[in-house]
Amino acid sequence: MTASSLSVLHVMRAPVGGLFRHVCDLAREQTARGHRVGILADAATGGDRADAVLADLARELALGVTRVPMSRDLGLSDWTAFRAARRLIADLAVDVVHGHGAKGGAYARLAGAGRVRVYTPHGGSLHYARSSPVGFAYLTLEQILARRTDLFLFESGYGETTFAAKVGRPAGLVRIVHNGVAPAEFEPVEPATDATDLLFVGELRLLKGVDVLLRSLAQLRAGGRPLTATLVGAGPDAAQFHAMAGELGLGEATRFPGAMPARHAFTLGRLMAVPSRAESLPYIVLEAGAAGLPLIATRVGGMAEILGDDADLLIPPDDAGALAAAIASRLDGHSQTAEQAGRLKQRIASAFSVSAMTDGVLAGYAEAMSRRLAT
Repeated sequence: MTASSLSVLHVMRAPVGGLFRHVCDLAREQTARGHRVGILADAATGGDRADAVLADLARELALGVTRVPMSRDLGLSDWTAFRAARRLIADLAVDVVHGHGAKGGAYARLAGAGRVRVYTPHGGSLHYARSSPVGFAYLTLEQILARRTDLFLFESGYGETTFAAKVGRPAGLVRIVHNGVAPAEFEPVEPATDATDLLFVGELRLLKGVDVLLRSLAQLRAGGRPLTATLVGAGPDAAQFHAMAGELGLGEATRFPGAMPARHAFTLGRLMAVPSRAESLPYIVLEAGAAGLPLIATRVGGMAEILGDDADLLIPPDDAGALAAAIASRLDGHSQTAEQAGRLKQRIASAFSVSAMTDGVLAGYAEAMSRRLAT
C-alpha cells in the first residue's frame, strides 16, 4: 500500500445529483493521476443518463463499475448489498474504500474492514433531527459507524459543524475538501433568445424550495412585474409544483422542461434562483457561478463558503417575500449583478477546482494510511 499508486473503490447509492457528479469527477481525476479506481453504485436509480455516464466511465476505470440493488431506506435488502460490497472489496484487493452519502458510507465502512475507510457525508442523514424517530435511528447509526472511520472528508465547514452537533466530533482524521469544477465549465454561457427572467435547476422537491420560488414569482407578477421562469429538473414533488403553478395563475409564466445537462439549462434563464431549505455544498451553484450566471441563493449549508465576501447577499430560506425582494433588486441593478457574478467566477476558479479537490482527497488518503500503518 503506497500513496503514489492506490487502488480505490468509491461506494455510493443513487447515481444522481451532486453526489454522483462528485464521485465521477473524483474517480476520473484519480485515474488520470495513475491510480486504480472503481465505483460501486445502485443498479435501479439514475435512469438512462446515469446508465450512459457510468458505461462510459467504466471504460476508463481500471476497477470498473459494479451496480447492485441498494434501497433508499433501511431494510432487509441492505444485507444483500452489504455482502456484495464486501465480496467486491475482497476481490479487488483495494487499499481505500471511500463511501459517499449515508448509505454508501455505511456499506463502505461496514464492508471495508482492514482497508482505509473514508466517509464523505452529502447531507443525507444530517438533514434529520434527532427528535424524530427516523432521525434518531439514522444519527445513532452515524455514531456507531464513526468509530469505524479512518478519515472524514467534509465538503464544507458547515458539514463538519453539523456532523459534530448532531453526531459528535469524529475521533478519526477530519479534513474539509470543497467540491470542484472542471476548466471547461468556466466557458461563458449565452442566454437563448427565448430565455425566461428566472431559472431554477435542480431536483423538484420541497427541500429545494421550488414552492418558495413559485410563491415569490406570483408576488412579483401581482406587483406589476410580468416575470417568467424556467424550472429545470425532475423529482418526487414535480406534480405538486405543476399543480401549484396553475393554482397561482403561473401557467403561462412558467416552463417545466424536465431534467437536462446543467450547461444547457443555463441558457434558458437570465437570473438563477437557488431557494433551497437545506444544502451541503451544491454543485449547481459552483457550475452556475463558473459559467458566469448571476444567481440568488439562500443562506443554508456551505453557501456562504462559496460566495465569500458576497455572502451578505444570501437570503433567509423559506421566505417568499425575501426572495421576491432580492429578485427585484437584482433585476433593477444589472451592472452590480454582473460585477457580483464576475467576483463569484474568480472565487470559484481559485478555490473550487477539480484539481484542488483531488489534491485534498489524495492528501487525506495518504495521511490516513500513514496513521493506520503506524498503529
